[in-house]
Amino acid sequence: MVVLGVDPGSRVTGYGVVCQEGGGFVVLASGVIRLHPRSTHAERIGQIYRELERVITDFRPGRLALETAFLSRNVQSALKLGQVRGAVIALAMNRDLLLHEYAPREVKLAVTGKGAASKEQVAFMVARILALTSVPRPFDETDALGIALCDLLRGESRDSLLPPTKSWKRGGGNWSSFVSASPEMVIR
Repeated sequence: MVVLGVDPGSRVTGYGVVCQEGGGFVVLASGVIRLHPRSTHAERIGQIYRELERVITDFRPGRLALETAFLSRNVQSALKLGQVRGAVIALAMNRDLLLHEYAPREVKLAVTGKGAASKEQVAFMVARILALTSVPRPFDETDALGIALCDLLRGESRDSLLPPTKSWKRGGGNWSSFVSASPEMVIR
């Protein structure tokens, strides 16, 4: 199974493509999409969509794992991040990818064993699990690799444990189950 992990951001978006081979994991590609500060927000969203679409075309992942939104005190930042996440979700649906969303604490717990791990600890463990010779920088890249790893470490058995709103495939979810989900689930 090949998974594309995405750490969405309105200025820098990290991505990591990881596959599981036997008992280990292999990085097929990883990096960041740096967005020009003078670009409009719409141009940035377009750039993220196009560059992630190229990654999907090149590596053909079966799943896309995305970090959930977190609550922010800055409303404008939260709205912009939500728009970026929406573009990534639309891309996953347009490419018929199974989509899983993970809270930052869940990713940290899966990768380090601690839900409150620091970004440095996550980066170190990602490099160790993936047998990388050095820790990738910036943290947006290691976070994306961690999100992909979280999805792979959870394995297929996690699908039966997640409510329908957390796992979507084109035509597989339905809006009424999404709307009736608890507010906490929708906000995360």
